[in-house]
Amino acid sequence: MEVILQNLTKKFPGRDRKKREDVIAVNDFSFAIPDGKLIGLLGPSGCGKSTTLNLISGLIKPTSGKIFFGKDDVTDLPPENRGIGLVFQNYALYPHLTVKQNILFPLQNLKGKEKLSKSEMLDKAQAAARLVQIDALMDRRPGELSGGQQQRVAIARALVKMPRVLLLDEPLSNLDARLRLQTREEIRRIQKETRITTIFVTHDQEEAMSISDMIVVMKEGVVQQTGKPQDVYDNPSNLFVARFLGTPPINVFEGRIQNGQLYIGEDAVLEMKDISERSVYVGIRPEGFLLQENGPLCCKLNGVEVMGRDISIVSGHPASLNPAIRSIIGADSQIDTSKSTVRFALNPRKVFLFDHETEERMAFSL
Repeated sequence: MEVILQNLTKKFPGRDRKKREDVIAVNDFSFAIPDGKLIGLLGPSGCGKSTTLNLISGLIKPTSGKIFFGKDDVTDLPPENRGIGLVFQNYALYPHLTVKQNILFPLQNLKGKEKLSKSEMLDKAQAAARLVQIDALMDRRPGELSGGQQQRVAIARALVKMPRVLLLDEPLSNLDARLRLQTREEIRRIQKETRITTIFVTHDQEEAMSISDMIVVMKEGVVQQTGKPQDVYDNPSNLFVARFLGTPPINVFEGRIQNGQLYIGEDAVLEMKDISERSVYVGIRPEGFLLQENGPLCCKLNGVEVMGRDISIVSGHPASLNPAIRSIIGADSQIDTSKSTVRFALNPRKVFLFDHETEERMAFSL
């Protein structure tokens, strides 16, 4: 099911009695979510991603704009008539009901032509449980399950009606790191098997990038960039997107273009013949540093962290806006830790320039 958002805006009344200015949670959001794809809504807390999800679900009404499921205008349709499945962060399971009863609950509320026989409901519940691999736990209650198992029950309950659209609101936030990894892989597997259009809200960029077909990066209710995860990572449209995506985060420096060179502090690090002289922000991905004895960028060596597959060099520079510069290099690299400095060349494909005023990305020739 294709989901189309047209100029979607949501304003909430301000709480300040003196100013009474509206709070704009979602601002003129337009986006087409392709049929059968998993889309990640990504951004920091308060950026409007959960509000967007609630608008799509019908739990709140937009101030302006339209929502379409395929050709159907569902803007004013109540949630129960939209054909959605919704999974919350806190699972919202009924503690006094068994797993089977929790999964059956949405089917028992069907009326009219959609009403099912008891055997049909049991078959659907069993199929949903098998899909999320909890069919052996049907007689247990939520209190007897782990966090990951409870989350699977919540997903099965959302899937049992085979919704047109599946909405996941930070569904992994309450799980530990290892279980989050396993569960997000399960979500991706289930989505691929069912081909249900899925919208996944998270503030965890690694989570969104690992399972999404496309991501939408938001800030203060405004869409900053949309695209395939790797494309957005490789080609951020502005400094906010560049900083938000990536672990470790991108290293940002005060820089300037002068005499056809890019300078970071006193170091001329790259040729820049096609950009006029100006101040810029320079973003360098951690993997963009190339350890080189006579490299043009000289940094103060603060430490080396061995991470098995990779080595992280922790360094400093007067022009850095990050508390520490993190450079990721291969584990077979040799680093002389007796020296007080470390020198790097830069991979220009991992270097980004941003306008000092607007923070928008600036293109340059390699």
